[in-house]
Amino acid sequence: MAKARKKASKKAVKKAVKKAARKTVKKPSKKAQPRKPASRKANARRAVQAKTRAKQRPKQKFHVSHHNEADFDQGLRAYAKYRDLGLAPATGGMVQAHVIRFIPPFTPEDVSTPHFHDVDLQMIYVLKGWYKTEFEGEGVHTFHAGACWIQPPKIKHTVLGYSDDCELLEIVLPAEFDTVMLEG
Repeated sequence: MAKARKKASKKAVKKAVKKAARKTVKKPSKKAQPRKPASRKANARRAVQAKTRAKQRPKQKFHVSHHNEADFDQGLRAYAKYRDLGLAPATGGMVQAHVIRFIPPFTPEDVSTPHFHDVDLQMIYVLKGWYKTEFEGEGVHTFHAGACWIQPPKIKHTVLGYSDDCELLEIVLPAEFDTVMLEG
C-alpha cells in the first residue's frame, strides 16, 4: 500500500511540474501584422468627433416655451404662420425651432416654388394633418401626423400640398440660415 501511495504521489508531482512548465513556457510570438487601414466610416466618425471637440459651443440657457396662439406670426412664407420656440437665443444661435402652421387653402402658384435651405441640419416632424413635398433625387413623399424626416443640407425640394390643419415642428442648425428660391 505504501508503494502504491508513493507511485501516486510521484505521478501527481510529475503532473504538477508539467502543468507549471506549460504555464511558464512562452509561445513563440506572432510576427507583427501591419494594421488594417481604418474603414471610411471610422475615419469619418473620428473627423466629426475632432471637429466637434475643436468647436467651442455657445453656452446654453434654460428655456421654456408654452403654447400661446398669439405667438404665431408671419414668417419666411406668406402661406404659413410661425411660432418661434425661442431656442436660438437659448443656444447662442446654434439651433432654431418653430412650429409652422400652414394657412389654407393650398394654392400651388403661391406655394410650389422649388428651393433649398443652406443649413447643417433640418429635421421636420408632422404635428397635425399631412404635408406633401418632392425632394430632388428622392421623389414625392406625403407625411402624416407622427411622421419625421431629415432634409440633408441644400436638398432641393418643392411643397406639393398640405391639409387645412397642417402643423409641423421644424428644428434647424444653425439658427440663422439662407433659403434659396429656384426657378420652377
